[in-house]
Amino acid sequence: RMEKVINCFCKRPDAVSRLVCFPWAGGGSIYYARWGQLFNSSVEVYSVKLPGRETRVHEPFAEDIQQIVDEVISMLLPELKEKPFVFFGHSFGALTCFATAEHLKKKHGLEPVHLFVSGASAPHSKARQASLKRSELSDEEFLKWMTAVGGTPSEILKNTEAMKLFLPVLRADMRVVEKYSYPAPESNVLTCPVTCFDGKEDIPHDLEAWKDLTSGEFTIQMLPGAHFYLKDPSNETIIIDNITKHLETAEMDYLN
Repeated sequence: RMEKVINCFCKRPDAVSRLVCFPWAGGGSIYYARWGQLFNSSVEVYSVKLPGRETRVHEPFAEDIQQIVDEVISMLLPELKEKPFVFFGHSFGALTCFATAEHLKKKHGLEPVHLFVSGASAPHSKARQASLKRSELSDEEFLKWMTAVGGTPSEILKNTEAMKLFLPVLRADMRVVEKYSYPAPESNVLTCPVTCFDGKEDIPHDLEAWKDLTSGEFTIQMLPGAHFYLKDPSNETIIIDNITKHLETAEMDYLN
């Protein structure tokens, strides 16, 4: 049943902790599921699989962020109660992983031992409200924007059939993002540490605003590259090392 929503390449039932990864807009679960092979045996990697793609291609897309949150939590709650976990999300995934963490904390008194967000302004930031409604762009404008953002192989961008399959998925995710509004919090909603990653050549994001959401430690790490900077193998290594370091600290605290 869990396989419907979670892709786990390397099952490690004896792992001390778990990393749960949330995909970017239009993304599948394979990229992060592959991370399972890059972490040591103490970490089990779960990659979230959203409706409307991969093995869920015949299901309707999520209508809003709450639908994604509810599904992930209903599927993972027993696992999340079992051992320490961290969340990682890039771009659209940064918002879905925060929304999931916030809901878990509010409704179940559970939170990640660390929240890693990448390539996105904080959910309540004014920078988000000022951004264009991408989901309403024409196909041609949409393709121009995707080319400018980078990260999508040019052979896919030039392949009309591939784009016919890919564009509806991306548009659906953009609609979810555009519909998601989060008021500026009056107090911290999380207590866990938050780390923000971003590409130095990406459009500027309001990373500082993420600090408003937690009473825990807050760090920003800028890496070379544009929006999909994390696909660069050297950046990927830095991110994985960083997550590993924080997980090891959390594991020590947990085991003590």
